[in-house]
Amino acid sequence: MQRIMTSTALVFAGALLLAGCAAGGATATPSADPCEAVQSEVRDISNGAQNALAAGGDPAEVQSTLEDYSTRVSELGETTDDAVSTELEALAGALDDAAEFAATLPTDPEAEVDADAVAEHQTAIQDAATSASEACTAE
Repeated sequence: MQRIMTSTALVFAGALLLAGCAAGGATATPSADPCEAVQSEVRDISNGAQNALAAGGDPAEVQSTLEDYSTRVSELGETTDDAVSTELEALAGALDDAAEFAATLPTDPEAEVDADAVAEHQTAIQDAATSASEACTAE
């Protein structure tokens, strides 16, 4: 019963994230406003990372995906000012933490996954992404 509830929770969380991604627009469009470009990239990375955690699958692939997102955030931080860069470092840290967590996920698709831990990492990523976006608009 616990596996069914965990699976249901993960599917529901994934559906919510995908709905948010569709509503927010997942494709980045070039913009004359650098803040808009940063916010778009941060939103895409945050949604992708949260979806990767929700979808589960091969832990090595989830970990690799999250590490790739962290690299993208670090590269983005090199193009921004100090305040935004600091917040992007926090987002990269949340992604790195989630990647470390992903490495501990079971490889057996029938195994129980700690849905609360998944949700904690998703929330940490979302909060850090929100802070990075807000730092950009505060400039």
